[in-house]
Amino acid sequence: MPKTIFQRIIDQEIPAKIEHEDDQCIVIHDVQPQAPVHLLIIPKRLIARVAATTPADEPVLGHLLAVAGVVAKKLNLGEGFRLVINNGPHACETVPHLHVHLLAKRQMTWPPG
Repeated sequence: MPKTIFQRIIDQEIPAKIEHEDDQCIVIHDVQPQAPVHLLIIPKRLIARVAATTPADEPVLGHLLAVAGVVAKKLNLGEGFRLVINNGPHACETVPHLHVHLLAKRQMTWPPG
């Protein structure tokens, strides 16, 4: 199976604007932002989607949310931000590699989507 675009970014085959990186994940700026701040928090280990996770994935899933908080604090997003995880084509999943969208710096509406 060919690498996803995120695997290619993680492997430094494709450039990206990196906001944060550690041993478990990378945080990049989305190339098609839907808000003034639109980051993608991506685990380095391929997990296709939330529905494909197992109990062994719990530590990395928790890490992704913790990193969202760290990055939000770094970028002074104290007025609020939204985290979104799409799962499957009906949820607009475009890359089969789990990732968390962090959106901020605009008023969000409810209900979303």
